[in-house]
Amino acid sequence: MKSLTPLGMAALGSGIIGITYGLARFVFGLFLPSMREELTITPTMAGVIGALPFLSFVFAILAAPWVTRGLGIRNTAVAAAGLAGIGMLTIAQAPTSLVLASGVLICGISTGLSSPVMAQSVYRVVPSGLRGRVNAVINAGTSLGIALAMPAVLIWAEAWRSAYVAFTALAALGALAALVYLPRDERPATSSSSHKASISREQWVGIGQLSTLAGLMGVVSAAYWVFAPDAVITAGGLASSQTAWMWLAVGLGGLAGGGAGDLITRFGPALSHVIGLTVMSASLALLAIDPGHFPLALASAALFGVGYMTLTGFYLVRSTQIMAEAPALGPVLPLLATSTGQVAGSPLAGWLVGSQGHAVTFVLFATLGLAAALLGSWLLHSRDTADWHAL
Repeated sequence: MKSLTPLGMAALGSGIIGITYGLARFVFGLFLPSMREELTITPTMAGVIGALPFLSFVFAILAAPWVTRGLGIRNTAVAAAGLAGIGMLTIAQAPTSLVLASGVLICGISTGLSSPVMAQSVYRVVPSGLRGRVNAVINAGTSLGIALAMPAVLIWAEAWRSAYVAFTALAALGALAALVYLPRDERPATSSSSHKASISREQWVGIGQLSTLAGLMGVVSAAYWVFAPDAVITAGGLASSQTAWMWLAVGLGGLAGGGAGDLITRFGPALSHVIGLTVMSASLALLAIDPGHFPLALASAALFGVGYMTLTGFYLVRSTQIMAEAPALGPVLPLLATSTGQVAGSPLAGWLVGSQGHAVTFVLFATLGLAAALLGSWLLHSRDTADWHAL
């Protein structure tokens, strides 16, 4: 193993997260219109396929601690990047929608493995005083991966197979970097039983409330991830190449999610959550107004990036604040809830698109987002600031 500095860990970690999250998981919707046309995929089937990476993510992240313990940090990270490559290569070669679905499913497994092993890598490699900052940079890799899809679409506007071959090559580089730089074995950890014993009922209630909100956010976000490019192309008549600029806007807007902790400090949990979901709902509503208006679509994409990454950052920060004695355990349930919501939201959005059209679908999901914001305001205000910090 070659020695990694904190900066090197941040660069390597954000690269792997960019591959497994940004490219293998979230870019699918960008190429969906071309896939649908070539493979004759109905909107409902597209929604089901779009839910598969979220579904496999849930099972993978549950298994990830045992996989990491059995294989070690290095091998698990190589497996995560390697599975992303296998999944994307399967997508690139898919002759039918069934094979396409299997590739998408494999991509979700890679995503579920990558987050825990990157967190463990930071714990092993980075000094304690810098771990929060390095983890934040690694988390932002999702946005960088999404933004990277922009030149891919400009180069291969209709040739989605070629784009996925290029993504596969990047995954291979990520696997090689993990093999060279990450440690083989994890540092012996203290028993987790003490952490579990110290977690109070109030903390579990707080995490449960946060997970409920994360699940609703997952439902709302699924419509955009899977059907936003389809909406501007199918309903709006924009060119496939123009959606590349949308995904660049999502990626760049998502970099604002790195300020979620500062947002909570300044405005408090309740208002911060309302802000995030209101911004996300506004992005859905803007796309419903006129999906063929390109500047409006760009504004919608940027707002969605801001809203989504701010909310995921919010759930991460709040969960670690609630479970201060067990920061590695805190984010697990909200993260699983987000993906479970996306599993449910994707086929629901597909059914609505097929039966009611894109505009109605996006308006309904925006309304759900505002309802979730109101619920969050009530739940997060049910405890005053002193109670939250006492958890």
